[in-house]
Amino acid sequence: MTTTETQTTAGTAGPPRATSTAGRFLGIAAGNFLVLLDASVLTVALPDLKNDLNASATSLPWVINAYTVVFAGLLLASGSLADRWGPRRIYRYALAGFATFSIFAAAAPTVGLLIGGRALLGIAAAGLVPASLALLAALYPDKAKRSRMIGAWAAVTSLGLVCGPIVGGLLVEAGGWRWVLLVNPPIALLALVFSGKLSGQRSAGHRRPVDRVGLLLSVIALSALSFGLISGGTSGWKHPSPIIALILAAAALALLIPVERRAATPVLPPVLLRLPRVRADIVAGSVASLIFYGVFFALTLWLQDQRDLSPVETGFAFLPMTVPMCILPLVAGNLVARFGARPVILVGLTADLLAGNLLIFVGPQGSLGWVIGAQVALVLGSPLAIPAATADMSMAAPADLAATGQGAFNAARQAGSALGVALLGTLASLSTVGTTLAVFAVLAIGLVLLAHRRPAPAGSQSTRPTSPASAAAE
Repeated sequence: MTTTETQTTAGTAGPPRATSTAGRFLGIAAGNFLVLLDASVLTVALPDLKNDLNASATSLPWVINAYTVVFAGLLLASGSLADRWGPRRIYRYALAGFATFSIFAAAAPTVGLLIGGRALLGIAAAGLVPASLALLAALYPDKAKRSRMIGAWAAVTSLGLVCGPIVGGLLVEAGGWRWVLLVNPPIALLALVFSGKLSGQRSAGHRRPVDRVGLLLSVIALSALSFGLISGGTSGWKHPSPIIALILAAAALALLIPVERRAATPVLPPVLLRLPRVRADIVAGSVASLIFYGVFFALTLWLQDQRDLSPVETGFAFLPMTVPMCILPLVAGNLVARFGARPVILVGLTADLLAGNLLIFVGPQGSLGWVIGAQVALVLGSPLAIPAATADMSMAAPADLAATGQGAFNAARQAGSALGVALLGTLASLSTVGTTLAVFAVLAIGLVLLAHRRPAPAGSQSTRPTSPASAAAE
């Protein structure tokens, strides 16, 4: 029997006031702003950090990557635990952990302890994302309103990624790299204050048992996969460590499949993956992430290696991709509310396909016009497809598996991002990059079309409860 939530007495008095709902939304969005902020804010502080801690060149990438690997590895597990213990509880624990671990990392006297602190921050970040989306679904039971607010959520959190280098640079100039990490606790405390207003009391129902073996195998598989892809993409495939990591990931995944079939309460329930729309959303999200972040990395190398642009010039060259990321998720949310998720996902993936076709014409000294055209297509692609798939996942997954669904979705997205960097970043030319991403886009478009043509299994969505009482948990 799954744990559900009943509304508090105050919550049954009537619909929440707009100001109260806005505050709760802020509490949800602020925590996820932190997740993306910390993915990019420390990058510009690496030179200062290297001098202060006498860090080696080989250790510096793992100041960033330790966060990413742990975050990706725990997303599925954290979603499953949020559905069992309640997304509100997991979310608030994660916020408190984020503030605490940020202080620990900021005080690190050695680069090894800093990497450990960043890994701990990855644990907290993994607890935030699936739980926040489950809370958002509960806060906005109306599907059209929910789609718009998921777009707003994505826009706010995208600000973290876009503002990270700017905020990091200012803080390094003001007081050094430690101040970059100390920006987290005030934001986390703000999110804690507002998230406290999220309604929720657990019912007295019996808790389902934890699938410990499934949780362990899922963490090993996703962590090893992320480590292998990131290590291979950044350090090269001549070293044995990325190959060993990918073999370990494959072995853990091979064991996970039969374990989940026998588990009473699997960490990744087969009933969830049997839903065609869930599968299509996962594929669309992972492919859109693969394309966007993979091309971002490949273009960075091309602009500096082939066109001899400085890092600052390269940053300005990416403005056509980065600036619209703060606006387009809002557009995507409104489009999903008006037209449904399927056409928005398809438009986004088609724009990604167009970007691939444009990159095919870029040679080693190709015109920047083709590159800018591809950037414009990309920014109209993945930043539309990802929020639309996120919104559709919130409607396609059963209410009692809301956080698990979002955990699986975001784990697939992180794996897609890592695969994009590892795959597209190592290809010989932008022409090959364009061909590769075009193939991925075509496959994703075909699956989305197929999934949305098939009717949902009886009882999976038509009978899904949409009230906050049945969709949220403490």
